[in-house]
Amino acid sequence: MTNYIIETKQLTKLFGNQKAVNNVNLHVKKGRIYGLLGRNGAGKTTIMKMILGLTSITSGEVDVFGKNIKGREKQVYPRIGAIIETPGFYPNLTGTENLEIFAKLRGTPAPNAVKNALEVVGLPYKDKKLFSEYSLGMKQRLGIANAILHDPELLILDEPTNGLDPIGIAEVRDFIKNLSVERGKTVLISSHILSEISLLADDIGIIDHGVLLEESSMEELRRKNGNYILLHVSDVSKATLILERQFGLKDYSVHDDHMLRIYDTSLDMASVNKALMLDEVSVISSQLCNDTLEDYFRKITGGDGIA
Repeated sequence: MTNYIIETKQLTKLFGNQKAVNNVNLHVKKGRIYGLLGRNGAGKTTIMKMILGLTSITSGEVDVFGKNIKGREKQVYPRIGAIIETPGFYPNLTGTENLEIFAKLRGTPAPNAVKNALEVVGLPYKDKKLFSEYSLGMKQRLGIANAILHDPELLILDEPTNGLDPIGIAEVRDFIKNLSVERGKTVLISSHILSEISLLADDIGIIDHGVLLEESSMEELRRKNGNYILLHVSDVSKATLILERQFGLKDYSVHDDHMLRIYDTSLDMASVNKALMLDEVSVISSQLCNDTLEDYFRKITGGDGIA
């Protein structure tokens, strides 16, 4: 059985002749936070809406909890909590009163569901403050409380930190992390802010103009884009054998037939070069590289635009 809570297959959305989402294959693993990163208008919200059935799918498939969602909506959607765009609440009611209405509409069975959801996001229960008097941060917290009201297994959150000040962003980030780590929730979150996704996500998908450019764990992405030695040699296979046997090197990756990356930057490269040349492996070049995630995102998206 698949370990993916969400899997999209060639997911495509057309608006007229414009492809908003183009053959996207997402893989969201159970119990992890998946960050969908891209500029505004890249297709993030459209993907989430297709997963949730809020907009039609032009072509492709969506599997949720291991099965195709088509025809199973009534069984699947009660297991999902979501915030898409701006959460809508009654301005003349308190946060508690708003959630009580949504709990009744959903048929949420737990008697303490509203109180528990408010406690998770740090909002008071039975407070007298009206929603119209809430700060933007409090509104976002109430939106998350509404999304987790029925204790869903999966959360889909569209730009939940959008417009918040740094303190509000940190608070919402902590809530989401807690929901994944402490409560075992799977989270799909979108953002156009690289720094937020890099602090929060376990896995990442980079989308640009409706195309998923890369999908990777954050750990692997950081490893590929930190400090490393780029070694250009005549024979990579022979070089890796020498590095493993003579220097005990394990932390490296092969780029192609002539290039490899060595992540142990403390290695004595003079000794490495000598050993390679003695074994008739030509060293064309070796250089210490210090790429950043920002550099990488700019390179694969073709320019600026991701904060």
